Amino acid sequence: MQPRNMSMSGVVDLAAVKAAQEAKAKAEQARAEAARHGGTGAVSPADLVIDVDEAGFERDVLQRSAEVPVVIDFWAEWCQPCKQLSPVLERLAVEYNGRFLLAKIDVDANQMLMQQFGIQGIPAVFAVVAGQALPLFQGVAAEQQIRETLDQLVAVAEQRFGLTGLTVDPDAEPGGAPRAEAAEGPYDAALNAAARALDAGDLGGAVQAYKNVLADDPAHPEAKLGLAQAELLQRVQGMDPQKVRQEAAQKPKDAQAQIAAADLDLVGGHVEDAFGRLIETVQRTAGDDREAVRLRLLELFEVVGQEDPRVVGARRALARALF
Repeated sequence: MQPRNMSMSGVVDLAAVKAAQEAKAKAEQARAEAARHGGTGAVSPADLVIDVDEAGFERDVLQRSAEVPVVIDFWAEWCQPCKQLSPVLERLAVEYNGRFLLAKIDVDANQMLMQQFGIQGIPAVFAVVAGQALPLFQGVAAEQQIRETLDQLVAVAEQRFGLTGLTVDPDAEPGGAPRAEAAEGPYDAALNAAARALDAGDLGGAVQAYKNVLADDPAHPEAKLGLAQAELLQRVQGMDPQKVRQEAAQKPKDAQAQIAAADLDLVGGHVEDAFGRLIETVQRTAGDDREAVRLRLLELFEVVGQEDPRVVGARRALARALF
């Protein structure tokens, strides 16, 4: 089976925002603890491939995914295709020099994880980025295709979340405390406050925390993304999805009805549906209604990420609809 295209669509499933923020906050705490105990922050090449079980999954995968993309190789001793694929992934993990971490999970010993990921056959390869699971491919794939998938994964992880990977020191002792390359930034306290607010279900507090960062640094990428996501969650909170979609179906020219439905589309991960709905509404409306739809579409572009191919395509379609 061929590797699936890495659209990173799971990153737009806003139901996972809270988990992502929690993972980031825990990773920050782990880094601070390592520094207090004199950790160097570097890892050995041997630490780039780890065995993970159910007991250590949160620590070794979810929390680590706030620092570095974690690629999961689901395998079993009896699986012959696994014996072809696993050595390739292990070699690439070392070759990529800390840009991703390879976690190996034996499905026979970890049935619950296999069920949670909905795995129907092995080998199966997933990625976890900022606490969110993304399917990569199932079965044995050509090395070049695996490389292309990994290249896209690490690029998007860096562009969207600032995950630059781990510092690798060939002379480091295996088992050293890992730490991301990036130093602690001036806005970490405010960003962690936003994470805690999301953890407590305080969307208003999260919005304000992100705004505090943007007041000082209007271009801060993580704060811009976090604000757009938190405001989207605020808007859909308390919505009746069935009622919203019914009204949108009955009123195709109603700007507010279509805007509300597009918000629901995006929260559900239906990115193209959200964009298409609003672009069609731009074509059907005029004046203030059209401007309101255009502005909401620009906000949704921010949620998905300006570099996302779906945003690039939708921008072109929006330009055609406007002019």
